[in-house]
Amino acid sequence: MSNSAASAVLTTGDLSEAIRAVRTLLDLADLGQAEVDFEAVVRTPGVLAQVRHVLPDLQWWALAGKEHGSAEAGDDPADCLPIRVFDWCRPLDRAEPFIAALGPDPAAVRWDLGAWPAVPEAGLEEISQKYAYLTLSVNSRDLYQDEPSQDHTVHVHVRDGDGDQIARVHWLAARVDGRFTGRVELAPL
Repeated sequence: MSNSAASAVLTTGDLSEAIRAVRTLLDLADLGQAEVDFEAVVRTPGVLAQVRHVLPDLQWWALAGKEHGSAEAGDDPADCLPIRVFDWCRPLDRAEPFIAALGPDPAAVRWDLGAWPAVPEAGLEEISQKYAYLTLSVNSRDLYQDEPSQDHTVHVHVRDGDGDQIARVHWLAARVDGRFTGRVELAPL
């Protein structure tokens, strides 16, 4: 198993600004085999209903632990709130409806990209699918919803431990009028 380095490049209280940044970065990436993954903490029946409308076959378990309820056990998630949601390998068109469904609840939406592009003027080669990811943390500053917040953070992922990739992080940040904040989280792949 390897890790990617998820670098925060934009934090904003304006969700529409964060979504615009994500769209800009997606326009740069190879989306040929891209898919999107979701993680969230859902706390209220209203948000749960909206999220289930977007992802009807939702995978989840009670925040208190699977023994307190899970999709796997056939439990009703409304009886087990708050719940942790994990849903992977969805089509890209599910991302924005999922984000809109969240209300104030924290989540991470991760786009698994085909590649980050080559940037010859910066001396960067194309970076493969294995290390090409983009995450939007909604109502949270981190990838795992451990730091709930009223703002949203865009993270770009590159190969962990590859010093040359810091140039890529700066280049990607500049595309969205952001800046590399120095905050990096390891993300298991």
